[in-house]
Amino acid sequence: MLIPILAVVCGLILLVWSADRFVEGSASVAGYFGMPPLLIGMLIVGFGTSAPEMVVSSLSAAQGNPGIALGNAYGSNITNIALIIGLTALISPITVHSQVLKKELPILTLVTVLAAWQLWDGQISRFDAVMLLLCFAALVAWAIWQGMRKKGDSLGLQMEQELDQRDKPLGWSLFWLFIGLLLLVASSRLLVWGAVEIAHGFGVSDLIIGLTIIAVGTSLPELASSIIATRKGEHDIALGNVLGSNLFNTLAVVGIAGTIHPLTIPPEVLSRDLSTMFILTLSLFVICYGFKGRTGQVNRVEGAILLAVFLGYSAYLIASVILP
Repeated sequence: MLIPILAVVCGLILLVWSADRFVEGSASVAGYFGMPPLLIGMLIVGFGTSAPEMVVSSLSAAQGNPGIALGNAYGSNITNIALIIGLTALISPITVHSQVLKKELPILTLVTVLAAWQLWDGQISRFDAVMLLLCFAALVAWAIWQGMRKKGDSLGLQMEQELDQRDKPLGWSLFWLFIGLLLLVASSRLLVWGAVEIAHGFGVSDLIIGLTIIAVGTSLPELASSIIATRKGEHDIALGNVLGSNLFNTLAVVGIAGTIHPLTIPPEVLSRDLSTMFILTLSLFVICYGFKGRTGQVNRVEGAILLAVFLGYSAYLIASVILP
């Protein structure tokens, strides 16, 4: 059992490191060929921070472990809201002053309702998966169109500054692009193998492993980027990063996994995990909305409540294993 545990630990560390190298190389290559900074931020960096979830879920589905694929996607969404926003707000309260959030939150809620509707019959067929991917493509196209209409976009300006700071040769960028992608796949395979072995060894379902260890591990890039953005005063980026990641997980990650192999849904996913994800998404409306003309803010008290919800949810999952 020691080897699978080491495989999970080493896989997670290598997964996060390789995802960062992949993002850096991709952004540098895109900047070298003149891609607009906003496009780099929304597509490459957005894709890169969610690449761990996508690769892990795809490999899990291909290897016949749908529990890891689903647990990773929905568990990451719960982790993003409860752990990442909660912990980030405890470090520094997150000011919500972007009008974009008023569009993204309703969209995320509708996407969550779509996910619940698809899960109702106990499976995600290839047709369901293609629907998710088409919705994701439409949202990406709409977001790019909206972003291009607005000048001075904070995400675009941030990416422009970072690309100026990097200014790396094309050969260097291509090297880390391919090395990052190669290690991303290799570390994901190592992580999935270790997780499956641990699940079998302890008699735990791969769904629980996906909802806990893998979900938290693959969400580390979002945690790091949100904390860094908040400390720099880029609150919109910190919160938008989480909302964008949840959209990516619900639509693209589950969609790609379901396209590779249709997914059978355990009943507890709908009653426990998806319900928790939906309640947390709705809670963001109350937390982020500025009442009586005041600017919305995720303060430290609300951050502590979100963090407590995450700890309580995790404790419930662990208790369901220890005390079935």
